[in-house]
Amino acid sequence: MNIIVCIKQVPETTEVRINPETNTLMREGVKSIINPFDMYAIEEAVRLKERFGGKVSVVTMGPPQADNALREAISIGADEGYLVCDRAFAGSDTWATSYTLAGAIKKIGSFDLIICGKQASDGDTAQVGPGISTHLDIPQVTYVKKVEEATDKYMRVERMLEEGYEIIETPLPALLTVVKEINEPRIPSLKGLMRAKSAKIVILTQKELALDPQQIGLCGSPTQVVKIFTPKPRTGGQILSGEVPDIARQLVDLIKDEAI
Repeated sequence: MNIIVCIKQVPETTEVRINPETNTLMREGVKSIINPFDMYAIEEAVRLKERFGGKVSVVTMGPPQADNALREAISIGADEGYLVCDRAFAGSDTWATSYTLAGAIKKIGSFDLIICGKQASDGDTAQVGPGISTHLDIPQVTYVKKVEEATDKYMRVERMLEEGYEIIETPLPALLTVVKEINEPRIPSLKGLMRAKSAKIVILTQKELALDPQQIGLCGSPTQVVKIFTPKPRTGGQILSGEVPDIARQLVDLIKDEAI
């Protein structure tokens, strides 16, 4: 089973800084890590490889230093890493990112399964995985908490819901986005660390991918940030005290007074 895992390198800190001129993330001087949800995607891919054979390819789009994330994935058990890196891709929104990653996956070659984390910690959109499946025209199952059964033709999974889960069967190739309940990521072994250190990371630029220039980067992003600002703190208000029935009556009186 040939599996492709899409990962993202994100700022480790929650104190994200924004460039006021470009309205994009400022990553300089901020330590980066693999998006936490993507760690579960890598682990699940490696477990499936151990069960069924094949290989695990990991791909990420980002600046040159994102190759550190790929090497970490290889140290955990992935076989090869691909870095999609070009200034032409800068400023991509989720649509342009998923289009670019889909182009990279086509370049990598045939696959049986694509696995992504359910969302990135810096954007929280949960759109890139489904976007990739749309561009590749393959089935998708989101919020997967367990892989029940898999063959070379189909896969049966448990999909997490707010109040339970549902069982879904999908033909392959397909794309899954996974949640943290699916597994517990392993710690890299010494052998894995040594292999990752010497691994060759394949760089994929716009020249190699030959993507439509109007579909990548800022130019290909239909959603753009116009302005970013910190809301002013709210003032006023009051705290109601007393027993619950008294608080309820006070609240009703306030609503009536304000004619809400």
